[in-house]
Amino acid sequence: MSSEKVAVIVAGGSGMGAAAAKRLAADGFKVAILSSSGKGEALAKELGGIGVTGSNQSNEDLQRLADLTLEHYGRIDVLVNSGGHGPRAPILEITDEQWHAGMDVYLLNVIRPVRIVAPQMVKQKAGAIINISTAWVVEPSPMFPTSAVFRAGLAAYTKIFANTYAADNVRMNNVLPGWIDSLPATEERRDSVPMQRYGTSEEIAATIAFLASDGAGYITGQNIRVDGGIIRAI
Repeated sequence: MSSEKVAVIVAGGSGMGAAAAKRLAADGFKVAILSSSGKGEALAKELGGIGVTGSNQSNEDLQRLADLTLEHYGRIDVLVNSGGHGPRAPILEITDEQWHAGMDVYLLNVIRPVRIVAPQMVKQKAGAIINISTAWVVEPSPMFPTSAVFRAGLAAYTKIFANTYAADNVRMNNVLPGWIDSLPATEERRDSVPMQRYGTSEEIAATIAFLASDGAGYITGQNIRVDGGIIRAI
């Protein structure tokens, strides 16, 4: 059992999830990573942590990750929830099955691991949960209909969770990336950003690391945009 702080990263095999795992490890966290590709397990080994190859759509895989983390380290201080990509189509052409798939990718990807990990944080009277969402929660884009709809639901879930568990010193916040370099780059998208560039996965990871830190101890229930200024609505 370790006295060091421990971070669990779900869907951390590549992209922003992997960048978050690397940054948290560099900040001194022991890391436990879940990914479906096996890349997360390999990355965890590289970072001196533990990994599980499995799906964030499987309660059994998530429970296995949590159990293994507690067996090795005895605590979970930080949970980072990343995810994949859901269905995209004109809004009236999205089938029931595609809407359900979008809910799995963009909303239940948070609800499932939180349901497993948060009770341990409440027991510890300490914990930080950071969910990677999207800048288009406030101004939904027809390019990403299932993402916009279900991540708006995630914003509501986050507020309810924060209100419920703030007194237990368990915090939850969402990071809202804009166009990030883990996505295919186009001139049109780049030109739409006031900063005239894509953000980097490392910039998202730095924001996650701050929200995981003691310095963010008074921040909960928030949606924090990291988007180069593309969304400026209050």
